[in-house]
Amino acid sequence: MTTALLPRVEIESQPGTPATAAIIWLHGLGADGNDFAGLVPELDLDGCPPIRFVFPHAPSIPVTINGGYTMPAWYDILGLNGTAAQDAAGIQQSEQAIKALIAHEVARGIPTERIVLAGFSQGCAMALHTGLRLPHKLAGIIALSGYLPLADRAGSERLEANAHTPIFMAHGTQDPVVVVTRGEESRDALAALGHPVQWHTYPMQHAVHPREIADISAFLQQVLGASARG
Repeated sequence: MTTALLPRVEIESQPGTPATAAIIWLHGLGADGNDFAGLVPELDLDGCPPIRFVFPHAPSIPVTINGGYTMPAWYDILGLNGTAAQDAAGIQQSEQAIKALIAHEVARGIPTERIVLAGFSQGCAMALHTGLRLPHKLAGIIALSGYLPLADRAGSERLEANAHTPIFMAHGTQDPVVVVTRGEESRDALAALGHPVQWHTYPMQHAVHPREIADISAFLQQVLGASARG
């Protein structure tokens, strides 16, 4: 049984030229794929090949922390702190949906080692969770203003394919939604498992900083640029 592909926004960095790399970018709670689509023109992609940006829409589900209100979400959230129970079943269901998107890009001719998995907040959590469990190597993982979910399982469930894949992590020092210490704990957990994490902080809340955009651009040039090609 195949997983139906999530609805999504797609943007080609060089329209008319076939993409040879892809970035699958996962939005945060209550948003949709359009949330980060406007970021594409702000990225400096000099030295990068033609890239297909894929911005999927999460399904709408009741979210406990918001009084059961139905909204786009990758999984239910039962509490904001790191000690609250986590929706493992929902996380794993979204993991399969994201893996299906990756397989779709592979079927369109882009190998996994030319794919970056990115996400913000809840989307960051899904990018980290899914990236560690993929059987094929990614070009990189971008994890913004989020955390590593089901961290106690990561060591036993991760696969070797992405043990050395570069991970760009960024967080706002004044974030009231996902406090920076939670991001730091996730960074430390990943580093303890041997993952190469590039950690960045910015003077912001739960948002994206202009300097962060420049740093993401540099990361994309690092992992997708000419020097990264095999």
